[in-house]
Amino acid sequence: MALRVSLFVTCVVDQLFPKAGIAMADVLERAGCIVDFPEAQTCCGQPAFNSGYRDEAREVAGHFLDVFADAEYIVSPSGSCTSMVSHHYLELFHGDSKRLDQARSIASRTYEFSTFLTDVAHVEDVGAAFPHHVTYHDSCHALRELKIKDAPRRLLSHVRELTLTEMDFAEECCGFGGTFSVKFPSVSGGMARSKIESILRTGADTVVSLDSSCLMQLRGALSRAGSSVQTIHLAEVLASR
Repeated sequence: MALRVSLFVTCVVDQLFPKAGIAMADVLERAGCIVDFPEAQTCCGQPAFNSGYRDEAREVAGHFLDVFADAEYIVSPSGSCTSMVSHHYLELFHGDSKRLDQARSIASRTYEFSTFLTDVAHVEDVGAAFPHHVTYHDSCHALRELKIKDAPRRLLSHVRELTLTEMDFAEECCGFGGTFSVKFPSVSGGMARSKIESILRTGADTVVSLDSSCLMQLRGALSRAGSSVQTIHLAEVLASR
């Protein structure tokens, strides 16, 4: 029986990187899933949560719980937003038994895109071809909170004509961190420059990651450094023919 997937595309993908969301839908359908997009979705509430606005975050998160209440699986192209839903909603609603039960139920059905493919759909080869030399950036929330490391690399290993070279500091933060990059621009910029140096040493022409926010940070730093290295979401690589 086909898996039924409801897409949560996230604010950043919806507003700035829609190609990543479209690519995710394409790959999931290619993997045999039945895909739908709940149009009432908004934000997961993470920006407010991380900035200390817990009441506002609860309001946004409650809307998320209502919108996706009947979803069989919820799949997102972001380790950061997936972590918010699957981990921090439990903290956000700890004093509300009804919402807490809903949050636990939603958490058990919410997956980051790459791990859904490998761990739920049991698909690693989606028939992709991407003739590029790439390196992979481990985004912080995906790696540290969701423990995602092998899944995206296994998926990349099956992409035809792709060469993957690991950078020496793949697990090092890019320096974005949402509002961190705004509040501490000099620190954020220094972290980004360190990351760019690591990327350039690989000789790769493309950087791949799970989170568009990281890719946005890296793209800006690469551009300022005068580099021609491109950035792309894993979903777009897997959607390539």
